[in-house]
Amino acid sequence: MPWFVKIERGIVAKSIFDQYVPAHRAFVEALIAEGRAARTGYWADSRGGMLIFRAESMAEAQAIVAQDPLIVNQCVEYELHQWVPVVGTDL
Repeated sequence: MPWFVKIERGIVAKSIFDQYVPAHRAFVEALIAEGRAARTGYWADSRGGMLIFRAESMAEAQAIVAQDPLIVNQCVEYELHQWVPVVGTDL
């Protein structure tokens, strides 16, 4: 199953963003439970972060990302890319 990466940048005040973090965490935990090997985190030096996960296709990855509470609630702008690991493929 291919890897996909959502790179995001916060576009709302932190107080608004923080309201949706618990739902985002639950969303990622559900992806993990589905076997999508999802991981999420934030950039220590800026307002943004990344979600990496597995999906069957770009279309499926787009559908998954569209359900992320940070997207649903318009807290972030993002780019979605298919990632092809070359070294360290045992994630």
